[in-house]
Amino acid sequence: MSTITTTVQAAPTTAADLSLTRLHLMRAGYLLMVVGLALKKWPLLPDAHTMPLYEGVTLCILVAMSLLAFLGLRYPVKLLPLLLFESAWKLLWLGLVALPKAVDGNLDKATSDIMFNCSFVVLILAVIPYGYVWRTYVRASGDPWR
Repeated sequence: MSTITTTVQAAPTTAADLSLTRLHLMRAGYLLMVVGLALKKWPLLPDAHTMPLYEGVTLCILVAMSLLAFLGLRYPVKLLPLLLFESAWKLLWLGLVALPKAVDGNLDKATSDIMFNCSFVVLILAVIPYGYVWRTYVRASGDPWR
């Protein structure tokens, strides 16, 4: 009688277990953020003081995110929360602002433009190592309050 054994490869449990391909895909996500924000937002910085309050705040947040994304090129796993934040705010905006306006037929040009830019979140969503995120942030063992 013979027995068949199968080897199931466990999903990565540490950053070192992520494949080089996965790390490069994550770097591509950071590069998309860096290039997109550098082209669109950095040129607006000299005029930030003349913008309406929340436009200036948003500009500064997005430029700061681009600088952190630049670090993500070197440290893709350590900056993973940045990819999660980028995904979360865009999905929230798309679901809570753009979608209701689209359903009501009230999409103006500004909202359509932002909706188009935010739709690139699908590329960021594609590079996130969800198994690693689950084990590291959601189901983390140990005392999370220490």
